[in-house]
Amino acid sequence: MSVLYRADHVGSFLRPKELIEARSNATPEERRAIEDRAILRVLAKQKELGFDIFTDGEFRRSNFMGDFTDAVEGFDFSEALPRDWKGEKRPQAPQGGVRGIVTQRLRALRPLTGHELPFLKQHSPGAIKMTLPSATQFPAISFKRGITDRFYKDHSELLWDIVGIMKAELARLAAEGVSYIQIDAPRYSYYMDPKWRDWIRREMNSDLEAVLDEAIRADNACLEAARRPGVTLGIHLCRGNARSHWYAEGGYDAIAEKLFGTLAVDRFLLEYDDPRSGTFEPLRFVPRNKIVVLGLISSKLAPLEDGDAVIRRIHEAAKYVPLENLTLSPQCGFASMLEGNLLTEDEQWAKLRLVVETARRVWS
Repeated sequence: MSVLYRADHVGSFLRPKELIEARSNATPEERRAIEDRAILRVLAKQKELGFDIFTDGEFRRSNFMGDFTDAVEGFDFSEALPRDWKGEKRPQAPQGGVRGIVTQRLRALRPLTGHELPFLKQHSPGAIKMTLPSATQFPAISFKRGITDRFYKDHSELLWDIVGIMKAELARLAAEGVSYIQIDAPRYSYYMDPKWRDWIRREMNSDLEAVLDEAIRADNACLEAARRPGVTLGIHLCRGNARSHWYAEGGYDAIAEKLFGTLAVDRFLLEYDDPRSGTFEPLRFVPRNKIVVLGLISSKLAPLEDGDAVIRRIHEAAKYVPLENLTLSPQCGFASMLEGNLLTEDEQWAKLRLVVETARRVWS
């Protein structure tokens, strides 16, 4: 089969120090100019490395879901999200997580990516990938009893209001010629990790399978809005990514059959960078008309992987998914939050170069 983008990436890149500082001490005009320069540089770097798909590194966002929260009225960010971040004794763990509590009915003030896409369309050297957070991201972290339920009776009502906003954005991106739209969906990790499965039952007061079914319906409704010839739709399943730390563990076994069989995407971007991601065996449930993007290169750890070892793992995965249905990427973005993971920019580019070179070795 003809497969686009054998070498893929999740979308976010480490932000230059100048850009991080500009978010707090520059005027909007100064910040925009700094962002423009940084984006031109990473577009050129992606081309130099040999990628066929291009993002702006999410440089105009405060975090991976900032396109949504910055454009939608109704969030209060005065409260942090308690989170037990996990890492391999690395310093600089996040103190919590981004939590915007919904304190009124949500209303989109502008297109979510309207501040990003025009510059990309003007300057990208090739096909554009745009990333958006899953609608399922927000009810789990933004619904607070005693506050949010004054405006939304439960998590479900909030979710479907968000779906309406997301559908409009995805339809707009597809209509404007974006070639590749990726939904970033960390919340599915809650169904893989026993700790978070218990949290869903307790905090959301919901049946686990019913919540999972609704999450899939919600994402499918959003994806359907962008479905048209020439548009590739992908979903990235993440276990948390902040300052080289994570919050969930576990393989895809508990949800693989339902998730892979019913999510209406072309590409599953899956984390497979270390043992906490489980085995390749759940990939047997991936339909034969879908692509699996193997996230075998760590965006969290600085040491560069051995290319031969990566190729061996690709062939291990090919026992469950045909080799022609596989592609390669880092396991996550390099900067899901503003400060990014604990790597240098040179280490980041070395890993992305390895993605391209390994993809050429396997599929050329």
